[in-house]
Amino acid sequence: MKFETEYRTLGKVSGPLLVVNAIKNAGYGEITKIRLDSGEERLGQVIETADTYAVVQVFGPTSGISIKSTSVRFTGDTFKLGVGEEMLGRVFNGQGKPKDTNAAFAVEKERDINGEPMNPTARRMPSDFIQTGVSSIDGLMTLVRGQKLPIFSGSGLPHNRLAAQIARQAKVVGSKENFAVVFAGIGITYDDASFFIENFRKTGALKRTVAFMNLADDPSIERILTPRLALTTAEFLAYDKGMHVLVMLTDMTNYCEALREMASAREEVPGRRGYPGYMYTDLASIYERAGIAEGRKGSITQLNIVTMPGDDITHPIPDLTGYITEGQIFLSRELNNKGLYPPVNPLGSLSRLMNNGIGAGKTREDHRGVADQLYGAYARAQESRSLSAIIGTEALSETDKLYLKFGDDFEKEFLAQGEDEDRSIENTLDIGWKLLSELPEGELTRIKSEHISKYHFKHRGSAPKESPKASAETKREEEKEEKKQPAKKAAGKKSGGRRKKR
Repeated sequence: MKFETEYRTLGKVSGPLLVVNAIKNAGYGEITKIRLDSGEERLGQVIETADTYAVVQVFGPTSGISIKSTSVRFTGDTFKLGVGEEMLGRVFNGQGKPKDTNAAFAVEKERDINGEPMNPTARRMPSDFIQTGVSSIDGLMTLVRGQKLPIFSGSGLPHNRLAAQIARQAKVVGSKENFAVVFAGIGITYDDASFFIENFRKTGALKRTVAFMNLADDPSIERILTPRLALTTAEFLAYDKGMHVLVMLTDMTNYCEALREMASAREEVPGRRGYPGYMYTDLASIYERAGIAEGRKGSITQLNIVTMPGDDITHPIPDLTGYITEGQIFLSRELNNKGLYPPVNPLGSLSRLMNNGIGAGKTREDHRGVADQLYGAYARAQESRSLSAIIGTEALSETDKLYLKFGDDFEKEFLAQGEDEDRSIENTLDIGWKLLSELPEGELTRIKSEHISKYHFKHRGSAPKESPKASAETKREEEKEEKKQPAKKAAGKKSGGRRKKR
């Protein structure tokens, strides 16, 4: 039985923090109820304890709190979230309260939002392919069920559009198992929140989605709670209901800014660029809640967005995130300026668990070779572009010119795709083969010869269906060639006639 103790010994109000004096046995993370003169009650959480005082962070504004008359009641309990399967299709705020309607849902269990650490020996190695329908991700930096893979982006880049597209299209191929999405907006604008919710509703993805929305004008403490609420919900759906859950957290940069704000209010000694020294550990407590537990049917996969301040990948937030997670998807401002969507740069992206989720029986036997060859060819194309900028295109070798053309076609046909275009992994690999067919077979050194014989279009005599834009361009090229043919034949006849006279 828990005993609640009430104190009227408020000693100081500093920003979002209250210092309560003459208190003993306050627990770290303990929830408090703060009662004002008006009778209004606000929640708080203990973030620091000592022998004679406790520091409480308020979930909301501190306006109206009087040192003399405000009482603080310590509940003896941590923050818990009521969870249930009826949460699917619902939208909640940063404190876990319904935001869409006033209708309650059937609470099946109450869970501590800090979760329970998973024993490393109980973790299973992720090995099942998740199809996002985005060629650049599925083909080159494959997402595997149980993985944590962040999207490194920048201000103004279309990471929100990409996140919404993945949330709509993500699926486990060849499986009839339940798949759910838990989406958390952390410190996002009202426009961004409206975009996600309307997008999910319009496409029907909301019925399999649980959304938590913490807006930019909400209290910063909620930014600390929101990802933990989302992951607690995901753990219930995955481990209690046997679902495969994709968790999307945007934007983790706003989460880290809230950490820095809290550390500053507590007058802690700052670390790199003012962020607290424990930020690595704190981020790990979120990212490491992804995975597959031995003996459990469900799984949790994380695809989190990190906007890099000033597009600086060495900034502490993306830097520490890269150490904890298993790769990254890198959005390029250069590709975005070319009008390409999604502007995923393969040369800056990586999925460290890709090999576990691809190959025969999962995607296709040629997947690894095609991905390696596309990487290599695109890297060579970038070198050819740099060289042509110095010496001019005409001075390039014939092979370099081929790679130059390959690079342009690769960006237009493989990387670029429609926002509502859901490509299967077979279609993605076939587009890759079509592009590789532009190169001499002798250049395909990273693909097994038996796969070249089986999948190369010169051998199997068919090409994947082209997009309307690509097929129109092909048709125009063919028409140009047909117009040239009569002139070539006439020139041949004239030269032939002259040879006979001689």
